[in-house]
Amino acid sequence: MTASAEKFTHQTLLDVQPLTPSLFTLRITRDAGFRFRAGQFARLGVTKPDGSTVWRAYSMVSSPHDEFLEFFSIVVPGGEFTSELSRLEVGDTLMVERQATGYLTLDRFVDGRDLWLLSTGTGVAPFLSILQDFEVWEKFERIVLVYSAREGRELAYQDLIAGLGQRDYLAEHAHKLRFIPTVTREQPAGVLNGRITTLIENGELERAAGLELTPEHSRVMICGNPQMIDDTRKLLKQRDMNLSLSRRPGQVAVENYW
Repeated sequence: MTASAEKFTHQTLLDVQPLTPSLFTLRITRDAGFRFRAGQFARLGVTKPDGSTVWRAYSMVSSPHDEFLEFFSIVVPGGEFTSELSRLEVGDTLMVERQATGYLTLDRFVDGRDLWLLSTGTGVAPFLSILQDFEVWEKFERIVLVYSAREGRELAYQDLIAGLGQRDYLAEHAHKLRFIPTVTREQPAGVLNGRITTLIENGELERAAGLELTPEHSRVMICGNPQMIDDTRKLLKQRDMNLSLSRRPGQVAVENYW
């Protein structure tokens, strides 16, 4: 992928935090003219030693109102982008395309009472941005964030999620959120065990949420592993829940930029 100088800005790396050997967070400066809707993603570019540029799409973790941009990334062994990124230090430069994109945004739904946010791995990123924006708290009566990882230590941003209710602008709405973490390779206390699809099929997810997944009331956003997205969509379709399109409003929205 190439981008002309008119299509991107140069931004400064502010912070990199390793969470596990395979996961890290990345924070950079934000151009004053960069606008995005909660749930969208940006394309980041890093320059290789040969002068070429590698571009990757990352959903914003930060809210549309933050003065910085934050991203959540997996380390790809031998991967072009993360290999170059690992060489950068605080103060170094990255490129950010000027135009944010993506359709995992609340305007995909014209109605609905309950919002389900189903994520695996770094797919939780757009949902963290959505949850930091006031719009979602006004639009829905109940919000269920389901966050699946292989191991408990890979469940990132626990402090951010727990602290949402302490924010002044969200305090009166904090009761709307139900956070359901789940892991697939171990069984830590207080966390569901199993894949999201399994937990939907056996009813455990709905029992944990205290809500039913129904076409009438539920609106579902899905982001993460492509196979999980496909399998979850099939399960929801069996319940008469369909992809929401501009020409045909539905109950399901997905993001898949792997």
